Amino acid sequence: MRFIITSFFLFLVFGCGPKEELRAIYGNAFGTTYSIKVYSAIEVETLQAQVDSLVERVNASISTYDRQSIISRLNRGDSGVVADHYFKEVLDLSRQVNKTTDGFFDPTVGSIGNALGFGPEKFNGTVDNRVLDSLCQFVGLDMVSIKPESGAVAMAPGVYLDFNAIGKGYGIDVIGRHLEQIGISDYLVEVGGEIRAKGQNKQKNKSWVIGIESPEVAQDGRSIDKVLELKNQSLASSGNYRKFRIDSISGKKFVHTINPLTCRAEENSITSASVWAATCAEADAYATAIMAMGLERVQDLIRARPDLSIYYTYHDQNHQPQWFATPDLLARFK
Repeated sequence: MRFIITSFFLFLVFGCGPKEELRAIYGNAFGTTYSIKVYSAIEVETLQAQVDSLVERVNASISTYDRQSIISRLNRGDSGVVADHYFKEVLDLSRQVNKTTDGFFDPTVGSIGNALGFGPEKFNGTVDNRVLDSLCQFVGLDMVSIKPESGAVAMAPGVYLDFNAIGKGYGIDVIGRHLEQIGISDYLVEVGGEIRAKGQNKQKNKSWVIGIESPEVAQDGRSIDKVLELKNQSLASSGNYRKFRIDSISGKKFVHTINPLTCRAEENSITSASVWAATCAEADAYATAIMAMGLERVQDLIRARPDLSIYYTYHDQNHQPQWFATPDLLARFK
């Protein structure tokens, strides 16, 4: 699911010297594109260089698509890998979300993702229940640890770690924290549809406005479902309505979300999930977990984490589209 920013801006330049004004930065990051709006006196070229440098550093730590990254070396069985602070932060947050969701968020499902064709590694052979059951023994965050004295990462043989379901949100947080460190207090960072916002759109003298895409559209179409202001929050979403794969031999549909408890790519009645949180990494991880949970268990999460704002769409018993939003969101929908 992508979020569509509903405000458009003119890039104005007055005078010769730098002054605080709207700067727009565009580029590629984490396998997708980014769009950043900031109010700053810093020139676009300088800001873009800083952002791209941060993206490279995050990729060098937690990207499975970077063959020399920390996580890729771990997945190849390198026993001498030392975690950097990016890796430690993501692993620590993954443990927190794993505990809160009773295991429905678990980045060690990487081997299952690879087998089903969603990961960076190709799987040779037919994927059936027997294969998935054999790979399930390698799922569990307790098989990954960091030695406190050396910082070296210890991981059980056969485990494949994949931070894809939290990494993009975390990368957005890294960018946002950097912007704040250099004195920027009004910004909106969007990467692949996930968003972190601070301050306001100063041209309109109000909070940043975003739109949430509806899942009830054709595969090649897009439609706005809900519109609301984003006030010093992060927002991430997950959905299976676009992310699935059809097996070329059996014709079976495999959805993108993997249930770590069953080691299966299961499709349930929830069609999309959006989470508002203090950080984009949290929002990213919890949105993924909700997709695996199903309708009954997501209410348990809402009770356990009342600080999260949650919106999800689903199909009822009559296969009709429905939606649910936590009470704090209802007044904010426009």
